[in-house]
Amino acid sequence: MSKVRTRFAPSPTGYLHIGGLRTALYGYLYAKNNGGDFILRIEDTDTARYVDGSVQIIYDTMRDSGVMYDEGPDVGGNYGPYVQSERKDIYTEYAKKLVDKGGAYYCFCTPERISTLKDSDGNMKYDKHCLNLSQAEIEENIKNGVPYVIRQNIPKEGTGSYHDLVYGEISVDYKDIEDGILIKSDGMPTYNFANVIDDHLMGITHVIRGTEYLSSTPKYNLMYDAFGWERPTYIHLPPIMKDATHKLSKRNGDASYEDFVNKGYVKEAIVNYIALLGWSPKSNVEKMSLSELEKAFSLEGINKSPSIFDETKMKWLSGEYIKAMTNEEFVEKADVFLRQSKIYGKYDLNKIAELLKPRIEIFSEIPDKINFLEEFGEFSPELYYHKKMKTDVEIAKIVLPKAREVLANLDEFNFQTIHDALIDLVAKLGMKNGQVFWCVRVAISAKESTAGGVMEIAELLGKEETLNRLDFSINLLK
Repeated sequence: MSKVRTRFAPSPTGYLHIGGLRTALYGYLYAKNNGGDFILRIEDTDTARYVDGSVQIIYDTMRDSGVMYDEGPDVGGNYGPYVQSERKDIYTEYAKKLVDKGGAYYCFCTPERISTLKDSDGNMKYDKHCLNLSQAEIEENIKNGVPYVIRQNIPKEGTGSYHDLVYGEISVDYKDIEDGILIKSDGMPTYNFANVIDDHLMGITHVIRGTEYLSSTPKYNLMYDAFGWERPTYIHLPPIMKDATHKLSKRNGDASYEDFVNKGYVKEAIVNYIALLGWSPKSNVEKMSLSELEKAFSLEGINKSPSIFDETKMKWLSGEYIKAMTNEEFVEKADVFLRQSKIYGKYDLNKIAELLKPRIEIFSEIPDKINFLEEFGEFSPELYYHKKMKTDVEIAKIVLPKAREVLANLDEFNFQTIHDALIDLVAKLGMKNGQVFWCVRVAISAKESTAGGVMEIAELLGKEETLNRLDFSINLLK
């Protein structure tokens, strides 16, 4: 058996959509699981939709996500060029060969004539008008500079059948396939032609792509057969849905990998979640690193039915990755969001990591969770009211001066000493833990809810700032 070679062939038309990244990921995982190569090819022949900077976005996204290719435009390889616009002469050569084999023909019809063509259902369909032009007529038209395209010659009758490793046997009646354009009037190939030529010349053994290509694959197979080439193995992937009726779509502005990174999702969690959109591992384990996915991936786990993108599930998975981080990893990966909080150089980042890891799912939650460290001022005394804790303003008036006194007497100011001092105070006041802890936490944070309890917050703030805040809150009650 020949070495497995898969490819990802995106068009540079903007950001890399989640569905596109999943296709790349599955191609990567299948290749790695089978000891093969994964290739990146840029399909930029649709010049009307080309967006400047898109190619770099593709490179950056794949590198950043870890879905790295063995061959490609920026890393080289033995099958280049890996950008279609740099392969124009190759397509022209093979288009002419296909014409000689009867698999394609020159078409000189004007756009005005083509716009008048309708099939029985009212859809536009080319009528093979130019198929029977003589060689002399063709040569004369070309000599006179008459614009032309090269169209594929689809049989009028019969059925195109092939086997897909996910969906099984697929058959399409040729009468339902149009004689599509292979080479446009500007000499550039269409996707329908270039992908076949490139896949063959680059030795692609397994073509992995979306189900939207299930019905068009027979026309690609006609070209493989006409050239006498071996057909690749096909693996079509189910769509990703945003809900029960709408596909996740780049054209509808649905989120990209980069968008989720900017929202604060852990990068590894994004890739992990995308892997589960249409594929189920044999084990019930959901949290898997890229190397674990490489070992576990198999075609048997690919589902035929569409998958609904559940951001809540991805957020949960991101939180699981955060919980598993060391404090050092957390500080490194959360750097951008920690800096938004302006806490660098003021607080112990190790303690902040310890505080936040179990309490957030995405990094963008950080600023709101710890803004009390930098933002403190007047607040409503209503915050002291908590029915379950049995606290209110009158309880706070008793607790805060006493708490300030016992904390001021501490020689060492850390979680344990703060805890012990407040527990002693609870006993002396004859109150419940929650009454004292709630009142002091509100007094030093000015927040109804915080990441961490009174001990963690006081330790972070330090003795001087904690006492200053208690003084402020005691005065506020007067």
